[in-house]
Amino acid sequence: MDHLEGIRILSFNHFLMGPVGIQFLADLGADVIAVEPPDGAFQRKWGGANKAVDGQTMLLLAGNRNKRSLTLDLKTPEGIAIARKLITTADVIAENFRPGVMDKLDLGYEAIRAIKPDIVYASASGYGPDGPYAKNPGQDLIIQAISGLATITGSREQGPRAVGVSAVDHHGAALFAAGILAALLRRERTGRGGRVDVSLLSAAIDLQLESFTCYLNGARPEDVRQPGPIAGWYYGAPYGIYATQDNFIAISLGSLDALHAALEVPAEERVPETDAYTRRDEAARAIARAVARRTTAEWGAIFGRAGIWHAPVRDYPEVVEDPQVRHNVSFQTVPGATGAPITLVSHPIRYDGRVPEVRLPPQPLGAQSAEILRELGYDERAFEALVDAGVVAPLSIAEPAET
Repeated sequence: MDHLEGIRILSFNHFLMGPVGIQFLADLGADVIAVEPPDGAFQRKWGGANKAVDGQTMLLLAGNRNKRSLTLDLKTPEGIAIARKLITTADVIAENFRPGVMDKLDLGYEAIRAIKPDIVYASASGYGPDGPYAKNPGQDLIIQAISGLATITGSREQGPRAVGVSAVDHHGAALFAAGILAALLRRERTGRGGRVDVSLLSAAIDLQLESFTCYLNGARPEDVRQPGPIAGWYYGAPYGIYATQDNFIAISLGSLDALHAALEVPAEERVPETDAYTRRDEAARAIARAVARRTTAEWGAIFGRAGIWHAPVRDYPEVVEDPQVRHNVSFQTVPGATGAPITLVSHPIRYDGRVPEVRLPPQPLGAQSAEILRELGYDERAFEALVDAGVVAPLSIAEPAET
């Protein structure tokens, strides 16, 4: 993909939101230089489920394709000098350190803008660049807790429940990429750079846009936890997930009358269409009793004939084999940097009918350090001197690890 060809992004990002957001732009052709400390960024050291492919963590594989890797010790004057030299060649500086860290390194927005006035400076943080929580640690689960997301995902019976993935990180990453693209478009039109700030907290609130809009307007409910199987406090019956004889099935928006007929709900248990919201608990209990009498496949056939929107609840093995998922090329298996095959989640958008290719799998630490420094004018002798001084790490070749 060449949409962002000619755009250089200097990425000081770690963990998930920052790397994934910048990966999105790397997929579109931006030259992304991922700057990491000589011992590697956090994503190389943790990755979930104790899994690794030839020493490559799952977190590394998730958000670091199509990027060149440069090691720099930003605690040294030489490392800062190289970073500032790189800044003069960049269009975007992206970072997700806690507020104030980049300023202490003399790499904050004002310092960088003095070097390159039209720079787009994008900062991702837990809570925003300032405010009462600015210095607090921001992490997906913590944000789910304080933003209300865990509450509305939970139920009245079982209490709060976290979403099963780092949903806030992922949504924050999409907002990070979108904000950078908007700032680049403005620069293209006006010549002005600018600052983009994205926070996990704002991303979590944005994920609940529909729910908060409903909550904040008109009469406010006393409880926003999910009532029984209903998936969301502001939905009426039947909207939710119900246990079948052998699994679970999701029943979406639709006519209660048609559903009652398909389920053969006794007349005395049927809730009128007009009361689908106010009596949703009662309606859901009747639906749940009926759904439990047959298998998911049986209900699928019945609901299909009745025109009722539904879907089986699938586990990961079924998702991977789903014909539409496969048709959409949602997963790609490619040779990894160590030679071992790795399977990645694809870029989620098609352009002119194509999914962006994996030009570079996630790279070993410092794989392009020499290459990038040559582009800045450092010869081999100067590079070796930087390696000897510990400013730049030599190329790290991942050792095979237990999987």
